Amino acid sequence: MVVASAIDAFLVPRKEVRHPYRCVSHDGRAITIDGHRRVLLSGSIHYPRSTPEMWPDLIKKGKEGGLDAIETYVFWNAHEPTRRQYDFSGKLDLIRFLKTIQDEGLYGVLRIGPYACAEWNYGGFPVWLHNMPGMVFRTTNKAYMDEMQNFTTMIVDMVKKEKLFASQGGPIILAQIENEYGNIMGPYGEAGKSYIKWCANMAQALDVGVPWIMCQQNDAPQPMLNTCNGFYCDNFTPNNPNTPKMWTENWTGWFKQWGGKNPHRTTEDVAFSVARFFQRGGTFNNYYMYHGGTNFDRTAGGPYITTSYDYDAPLDEYGNLSQPKYGHLKQLHDVLHSMEKTLTYGNISTIDFGNSASATIYTTQEGSSCFFGNGNENSDAAISFRGESYVVPAWSVTILPDCKTEAYNTAKITTQTSMMVKKSNEAEEDPSTLKWSWRPENMDNFLLRGKGESTNTQLFDQKVVSNDQSDYLWYMTTVKFRKRDPFLVKNMSLRVNSTAHVLRVFVNGKHIGNQHAENGKFHYIFEKDAKFKSGRNVISLLSITVGLQNYGAFFESVPVGITGPISIIGRNGDETIVKDLSSHKWSYKTGLNGFENKLFKTESPSKWSFQSVPLNRTMTWYKTTFKAPLGNDPVVVDLLGLGKGTAWINGNNIGRYWPAFISSSDGCSAKCNYRGAYYAEKCQTNCGEPTQRWYHVPRSFLITEGDNTLVLFEEMGGNPSLVNFQTTIVGSVCANVYEKNVIELSCDRKTISAIKFASFGNPDGNCGSFVKGTCEGSKNAVDILTKECVGKEKCSIDVTAEKFGVPDCSGAARRLAIEAIC
Repeated sequence: MVVASAIDAFLVPRKEVRHPYRCVSHDGRAITIDGHRRVLLSGSIHYPRSTPEMWPDLIKKGKEGGLDAIETYVFWNAHEPTRRQYDFSGKLDLIRFLKTIQDEGLYGVLRIGPYACAEWNYGGFPVWLHNMPGMVFRTTNKAYMDEMQNFTTMIVDMVKKEKLFASQGGPIILAQIENEYGNIMGPYGEAGKSYIKWCANMAQALDVGVPWIMCQQNDAPQPMLNTCNGFYCDNFTPNNPNTPKMWTENWTGWFKQWGGKNPHRTTEDVAFSVARFFQRGGTFNNYYMYHGGTNFDRTAGGPYITTSYDYDAPLDEYGNLSQPKYGHLKQLHDVLHSMEKTLTYGNISTIDFGNSASATIYTTQEGSSCFFGNGNENSDAAISFRGESYVVPAWSVTILPDCKTEAYNTAKITTQTSMMVKKSNEAEEDPSTLKWSWRPENMDNFLLRGKGESTNTQLFDQKVVSNDQSDYLWYMTTVKFRKRDPFLVKNMSLRVNSTAHVLRVFVNGKHIGNQHAENGKFHYIFEKDAKFKSGRNVISLLSITVGLQNYGAFFESVPVGITGPISIIGRNGDETIVKDLSSHKWSYKTGLNGFENKLFKTESPSKWSFQSVPLNRTMTWYKTTFKAPLGNDPVVVDLLGLGKGTAWINGNNIGRYWPAFISSSDGCSAKCNYRGAYYAEKCQTNCGEPTQRWYHVPRSFLITEGDNTLVLFEEMGGNPSLVNFQTTIVGSVCANVYEKNVIELSCDRKTISAIKFASFGNPDGNCGSFVKGTCEGSKNAVDILTKECVGKEKCSIDVTAEKFGVPDCSGAARRLAIEAIC
């Protein structure tokens, strides 16, 4: 945590949330709790994207970061994977998660939906719902509404039973029904409008005693509160004068897809968006995400959402503080909380200075607070206000709690930057060499016999057949040719019109090729040469999904799998013969034998071979053991060298891997300009590299004494010998802070071992590449900081000329740049 000295003067003790509280209401200005209007800062933490063992630490860090509330979705398909069969165990223990929020003294925002989107598989809907007769999602369809109401009511009843709504003395101050329906409701016509009214009535009848919200729903029926989602919501206006200006999703970064690059949203821009929102009358801001986490198992949506859901959030995928984003926003929260009464009760006036610069003044009888905003992307704004002069950097907001002294500016970061590094597993004598065993995936029934579980004379969507019980579905048929059949020509090929995310094709047991969707095009034509013989020929197609569609109008009907047509093409000179197989008798088999036999279980009795472990072999299982890395730092497994598949630690599915999917080499930049509106492709890194190389292994999945087991199922072929376990730690911390501030350096429970660089004056460069400028203080900054910081877990430094000596910088603002090694 870093606190600028100018902020300290305005801070007041945080209101400690104590239960019970009884009344949550609202007016056009703010959410009101027990009669007091509140400035509320909230953060999204999705309970299934971490583990119960991580929840207390994540929520505590949220509180320490200045949050008032934690928000979460409820994921229908996780809790009701089979109709009327429910699961609230382990990381799906919603009630335990809500009680953890309560234990930390924070509020809760419960987004029941039950449509979530969230880049979650199928948007959170169970696939069995799609397969019910006459089903259409999110419209006036009785079958859908009955199921939605059943699940929503069950969740509300569970929460009521545990007295977790604020009206019962619990932490939950807001509940949400539906989600972003307004973005896509046009194609649903009048039925969509009727559906939204039904949702509102159904929710209100559940009598939860707290307000219901509908995000991105400009026609939200009363008493629903419509709210905004996006990168910026300062221009949002609620559809009712009695609804406060609320932001349910401030996107702190963006999600990542296989084949994509790493997206980043700058700290300055997130802070700018929040300050601008409160400048323009907002009183509730929720960060989406505050902790993104991990898409374990098959929960990633898509198609093609990665296993990592880091989201460039203030807490990284593993729960580490992502600095400077975490600290800079914490400072902003402290200032906003110090102004709570003024922001929620004060009269509002504005001054337009031109060129996108403005002042907003909140005034009460006790005093006034000001925001100076500069939305110009290129030039700083010189502002004269009440006899004083101020400079507001381009694309920034300055906050003055007393309308006189600058306490915070969104573009001036006075928080350390933490550089994370991977550290090898010291519990292993040779962490880079694991001993592997292997076994092939048994596919004989499918490749040679074409034998499945069911048959039909048409091609079905994969969702219909598999019910999403597996990523894998076999489509198999047999074709018979007579000895002198005119189809049996020299040049023959198999053509498949496919919507499989990944397709593997076999003819008579021989693999003839594979193909996967690229560049967002999930409908493609596969065609490869194939050898057919007289007599019986077996065609076996393996369709593989990589997360089901999670967004869009009627997204439940987006096809996946192989719906045809499928044809054998014969070319004899100028003549082309086409044999359509679409109406053949097709045999289907969901899943793979290795999954059914639970080869991923530690106690699996199946035989594994240690002899001649093959490399680059497709459809192969690998197994090894390893020691848990020492200490408590987050653990990752490096899967560089593998192709595509799934990984398990001690039987726990840590998600899909695909390090063979390399991002394109263009579109990245070493520097990112925070100025100007953000969009997902603006600030990207990791060009020309695997989309995801490291995979999170929660400490709770590991045993500290004895051996742990890693099992891999490799589809495409790879080299497991490169696999190794590491921990992720703070390697170094940096700061570049203006004079008259206080900077705190922390190595996250580890000691500062050395000062690599320090200069007070006008140093240049970035963390890891600082260089001295043209002016520097007369005292040796490295020596001063070595004395004050080395050997300590944290240290605070007053950035003053008295401490570091007065540099002659010709009137320019003076800064201290530091890099410390942890």
